[in-house]
Amino acid sequence: MPQRPNTRHPQITQAMIEAYDEYTHLTLDRRGFMERLRCLAGSAAAAGAILPLLQANDAVASVIAPDDSRVVSEEVSFSGATGEMKGYLVRPAGDTGKLPAILVVHENRGLNDHIRDIARRLAVAGYMAMAVDFLSADGGTPADEDKARQMIRALEAENTLDNGEEAIAYLANRDDSTGAVGAIGFCWGGQLVNNLAVVSPELKAVVSYYGRQPETTLVPQISAALLLHYAGLDDRINSGIDDFRSALEDNGKEFTIYMYDGVNHAFNNDTSQARYDKDAADLAWSRTLDFFKEKLKA
Repeated sequence: MPQRPNTRHPQITQAMIEAYDEYTHLTLDRRGFMERLRCLAGSAAAAGAILPLLQANDAVASVIAPDDSRVVSEEVSFSGATGEMKGYLVRPAGDTGKLPAILVVHENRGLNDHIRDIARRLAVAGYMAMAVDFLSADGGTPADEDKARQMIRALEAENTLDNGEEAIAYLANRDDSTGAVGAIGFCWGGQLVNNLAVVSPELKAVVSYYGRQPETTLVPQISAALLLHYAGLDDRINSGIDDFRSALEDNGKEFTIYMYDGVNHAFNNDTSQARYDKDAADLAWSRTLDFFKEKLKA
């Protein structure tokens, strides 16, 4: 007699994670994904229990709460290439001096609570951090994550890069900024900060988490130091590492690549239970802070 699926403690397999990655980043639509998940899980009930563990959950508590006394935050706006851009800017509380600044670029879900939390973590570490909503011109990030992904797919790459450059200029020219600007991005944002390193000579330091690499022909234009975090199980993104590394070496660029074995794309996102890996995330974050301290506070 076949065993009934255990929906109380659902088992998440690598095949399920890969199917979710295909759904959220490639061509698999929601109906196709749910059918594949049902087949992998053994029943519709089991698939329904597993789905929330694969998705990001903004209800998960922040590492640095929005009202944490160590930070002060504000909603800001600046002129972008496609109209008014909005951002969430955070500084260490009580520090009235000039600070190095870090642009924080969200995943393909848009500016959400998790990315705001990342900005607060950077503020606690002594930086002025601004998480920009790259869907500002389209009305801002919607609550529906699927809609946000569709909107991000529709963005024009050149306009997005231009808006990123305007964000960097805004941070560099604020009265409370030292003018030293770095950038950090995750997933879609990791790709964007890699591309901003190509086009923005103002950037001093770039940290990319599992971001797609720029064309190797553009590598000579990079002037920022790069810190590149990759997930060992992320074949989709990792396929471009070798060519990118060779181009960086051939052009004498300053870079460091870390591979975190046995972890998945989005391992840093602690709102996604299935893919988050605390050990890898903590190690990558410590390396990120050390890198920014060396490159932006010297």
